[in-house]
Amino acid sequence: MSKEIQGTNKEIRIPQDKVEHLQSELTNIREELQNSKYIKEAIKVLAAGGLRSTIGNYWNAVVDDLRKKVMHRSLDLFNKEMGYNGKVKTYEDFQTYVVDFDLIEGAFKIGAINWEAKKLLHQARETRNIFDGHPDSSDPTLFKVFNMVADCNRYVLSKDFPQTIIDTNEYILQMDSADYHKNEIAAEQAFTDLPEIYKNELANKLYSLYQQDNTSTVLNANIEFCYPILWKVLPKETRQLIGKRFDKDVVSGNRPKIGKALDLLILVNGLRYTSLASRKIIFEPSIKFLEDNLDNWEAEGRAVKHLKRLGTVIPDELKERYVAAITKTYVGHSGYYSFNASPIIAELFATFDNTLVEAFVELVKTDPTLKRRIRSSNKQFGRLQNLGNILLSEITIKDDLKEFLELMTDNNKNEEFFKEIK
Repeated sequence: MSKEIQGTNKEIRIPQDKVEHLQSELTNIREELQNSKYIKEAIKVLAAGGLRSTIGNYWNAVVDDLRKKVMHRSLDLFNKEMGYNGKVKTYEDFQTYVVDFDLIEGAFKIGAINWEAKKLLHQARETRNIFDGHPDSSDPTLFKVFNMVADCNRYVLSKDFPQTIIDTNEYILQMDSADYHKNEIAAEQAFTDLPEIYKNELANKLYSLYQQDNTSTVLNANIEFCYPILWKVLPKETRQLIGKRFDKDVVSGNRPKIGKALDLLILVNGLRYTSLASRKIIFEPSIKFLEDNLDNWEAEGRAVKHLKRLGTVIPDELKERYVAAITKTYVGHSGYYSFNASPIIAELFATFDNTLVEAFVELVKTDPTLKRRIRSSNKQFGRLQNLGNILLSEITIKDDLKEFLELMTDNNKNEEFFKEIK
């Protein structure tokens, strides 16, 4: 048996088994779509041999499903991505304002479909435009219809609805509540799924709120919980924009605002995205405070804790002073040193690169205060050796620097070492 399809000037015969195969593919969709009026009509017209109508009805089913998925995902984001300025608010607005090309592009931009689906849906859209939109075109082949139906099923009609994107305003309101659930996995899932435009928006909103003096302690605490999770999934460009915001805050002179922003960036190790000028403004006073309070054990402890918080993105022109300050603090004098600062400085030395190691070696060779202290006390010299051993064990050091540190830490060569730094 076969189906006969009357074309404009010829008769097309389709083997019955091929029609049944295509009708079977028509049911390869989500269960709730089995009652779709467009799918039912496609099956009906196919049985009557209407390949053009099959294409048209099937495309209508795809458009209907895409519209609903976009609405489920986020109409607000769809409007933003496509520049509709909030015009699309209801299902009917798609019919008024959104052509099929833009529907596919918008669905892709907001993450309702993937890149491969976008490409193949545009092919399906062209198939529909040619064979259902232009009745004077040649007759579609069964192979063409089958390919279109299979692609639409695979990328749209068999796919579940995408995850709803969080509304950033509603999410922030929830964060400002004792009912907010601090769950890292849930937060990471919510933030990871956000398109970049929303990640950017949320990161900037939370940054601003954290700086405001009327933000509740509940919201501040929840920002401190969320921001490191959000920061991990931010694109580099958004991190750089936050860094530029901080640069502007630094020159504004508003100390409370700068302090809050600094606390937030320290929390996410974000100072690397700020300018050299900003980092100099942040690091220099802390280094100077440590320099000015050498041998003041309590002050040294506080200063070193703060330097550790600031991280390792130290401006080049401050590295020598930084190394000198923490080295002298660690070594101490007359057998005494800051118990609070000592373990922290050991941790800082373990993060050194070769630039800082070079500054350390030069300090040992040239600084009169340090040389006087290690010559007058074996305990102080032993503490200096501790720092050398940390560098030798934790870091891949250039040969000339390594040679000096090995000499310094070898107790069988103490006399040779002191001659070296005379």
